[in-house]
Amino acid sequence: MREKTAKFFGKHSKMSAVAGLAAAFFIAGLAASVTLEVHAGASGEAAPAYSGSTQELPALTSPFTALAEKCTPSVVNVRITKVEKTGLGEMQVPFGRFRDFFDNPRFFEQFPRDRTVQGAGSGVIISRDGYILTNNHVVEGARELSATLADKREFNAQIIGKDPKTDIAIIKIDAGENLPAATIGDSDRIKVGDWVLAIGNPFGLSQTVTSGIVSAKGRVIGSGPYDDFIQTDASINPGNSGGPLLNMKGEVIGINTAIVPDGQGIGFAIPINTAKPLIPQLEKSGEVTRGYLGVNIQSITADLSKALGLEEKKGALVADVVPGGPADRAGIRSGDVIVAFDGKPVSDSHDLPAIVAGTKIGARVPVAIVRDGKEIEVSAVIAKQEPDGTRLARNAPPARGKWGLELQDITPDMARQLGLAENQGAAVSGVRPGSPADRASIQPGDVIMEVNRRAVKSAQDLKAKMAAAGDRDHLLLLVKNSHGSRYVVLKG
Repeated sequence: MREKTAKFFGKHSKMSAVAGLAAAFFIAGLAASVTLEVHAGASGEAAPAYSGSTQELPALTSPFTALAEKCTPSVVNVRITKVEKTGLGEMQVPFGRFRDFFDNPRFFEQFPRDRTVQGAGSGVIISRDGYILTNNHVVEGARELSATLADKREFNAQIIGKDPKTDIAIIKIDAGENLPAATIGDSDRIKVGDWVLAIGNPFGLSQTVTSGIVSAKGRVIGSGPYDDFIQTDASINPGNSGGPLLNMKGEVIGINTAIVPDGQGIGFAIPINTAKPLIPQLEKSGEVTRGYLGVNIQSITADLSKALGLEEKKGALVADVVPGGPADRAGIRSGDVIVAFDGKPVSDSHDLPAIVAGTKIGARVPVAIVRDGKEIEVSAVIAKQEPDGTRLARNAPPARGKWGLELQDITPDMARQLGLAENQGAAVSGVRPGSPADRASIQPGDVIMEVNRRAVKSAQDLKAKMAAAGDRDHLLLLVKNSHGSRYVVLKG
């Protein structure tokens, strides 16, 4: 045993020496920074007084402590009750030949019943008279609604206004007294890496405070046309929705809204600057009125930039213009690239919808476009945005040919749904899997309106124009369906 021990310490003598020095320095550091109390020895003689420093370790205080104390009173716990239609649910199933019939889920769907569902979220008080900002998805469909303050008092609440497109809602409570309203900040001023605080009601745990940083700005997560989220790694969970994201001044710079279910430390908040112009409209009329230009746009990829002969890959490509709409009256055409709107630069198609939506109805604004390589300016009068249109049914028969397209003339029904004349475009009746058309996401039911910037009148006309392209390795198509129009590049 002694031999083994000696070998161990001999082998690790250098490590032991380093560890010993580290320990010595650690102990010395403690001795120099804390006050020591020395007791009398066994003989009763007083030990010599310690002559080192008597400075005590400073107290460690988080910068979030005061921030949490300041901001939590303005955060509320939102509770809802709503009724959903469901099947018959659990019931005793009869024996014998009826069992298979009752085991069929479609049987239960034929007899829907009401089911009461409880939900919870968060909100932030934005005015002393009880207006509360939250998410639309928190209060959507609520039959009963309440808000609980930080001091545990609960009040019935009413929905004042909702905007599903941005997922913003305003509710109100009557507390009979002035309430602690949050300070609204400026989300445009935050930077990636800034510290932030999230307060909310995750999983029913009210007044939960978490911290993190701004991980990214301008995130597009596919929730709607006005995606512009702040990404944060502050812990956000179900129930945090509608609660505030705060900067280190205690100002609301976002409304916590979404998470990545399979991710950790990936949460998203609506920038408060998105909500600011909507709040007065929601409080006054309960809904949001947006500007409308009447174009269908798309982002410019490297392939589209090359096919269109653009010098820079920026702007919003106009794929379609609504007949008689503001853009049509202004002279904007399919294939134009909008690079500025009302003096504001348009770097990508994502920029334009929010700028147009925030423009006053009836305002005449300048629109800078690039057409055939030249920048020109037109003037458009903004109209009021209306609801979306209809959808188109689709089939998928087999397709052949170099590009993988099966074509036919458009039917009267398709023309009526898409607002086309019967001699406009060629309908896609089939797409070969793995073909250039399939890789470009063309689907049966789409209508091809142009090929290489030339209008298409029929299926035969399109085939002739495609044949005239010869052995070109790509085609530029304008494709229209019930969702709108877009340019695509087929690569051979």
